[in-house]
Amino acid sequence: MLQCLMEAADHAGRLAERLGVPLRLIDVHRFPDGELKVTVGEAAATTMLYMPLDAPNDKLVTLLFAAEALRRGGARRLVLVAPYLCYMRQDAAFHPGEAISQKVVGPLLARTFDRVVTVDAHLHRTHKIRDVFPGIEAEDLSAMPAVAEALHGTLDPRTVVVGPDEESAPWVGDLAGRLGLAHTVGRKSRAGDRAVAIAFTEAGQLKGRPVLLVDDIVSSGGTLVTCAKALAAADAASIDCVITHALFAPAMMREFERAGIRSLRSTTSVPHPTNAIRLDGLLAAALRKETAA
Repeated sequence: MLQCLMEAADHAGRLAERLGVPLRLIDVHRFPDGELKVTVGEAAATTMLYMPLDAPNDKLVTLLFAAEALRRGGARRLVLVAPYLCYMRQDAAFHPGEAISQKVVGPLLARTFDRVVTVDAHLHRTHKIRDVFPGIEAEDLSAMPAVAEALHGTLDPRTVVVGPDEESAPWVGDLAGRLGLAHTVGRKSRAGDRAVAIAFTEAGQLKGRPVLLVDDIVSSGGTLVTCAKALAAADAASIDCVITHALFAPAMMREFERAGIRSLRSTTSVPHPTNAIRLDGLLAAALRKETAA
């Protein structure tokens, strides 16, 4: 059994079809004072909740209420399928008084679910997803196999796969290897959550060549714009972009175009107008054991 919110019904429906399980919708009613009433479908012994955790504050409350109702309805095993997982970036306190969101959200979900499956979690100093969710099963899937499958045979062989910073090196190298392309990453310095500078030490490698810019998450879009401008300054022939998690406002596409980005495609981790790379095959492979009788 798979359950989801209406906004994710298309993506969850394709996953349910691959798994051969029924899909039920979770209903959410908002009272005038802002409180939520959550109504789930009939529980199965093993119930999977498909919920990308963008717009996380309401969704986390919805998720906890849904889990309570499902447990009470007879679910013995609850699996959270969160292709985008919120509140992972803050894994340390950099200033006095700062909360560490990862240390709150991780254990909270671990007490609620038996297993968590996500994609390209936005981790920094925490290297293993199981360290976020103590005592339960947890997998952090890479979107790169799905991205490589979607792009196979569509790119100029001279294309350079580019990441915005050293942190992106593992998935940029993985994707480039799968596609048989060259790759490089930039050096990023940050002056705040919206102010960044990016430089490429091997700019000569980019001159006159198509570029595929790859990032795991785009929210404000500042890093993407800065990186595109640096690539344009390095005389890249063209700039196309692929991202795992598209959290930015669709109106930002005009700014991306002005920065020189020719096209932008995202995975279906979060419902977004740029969705072009499906993750249902990747997720179904990870979840197959949950449907084995």
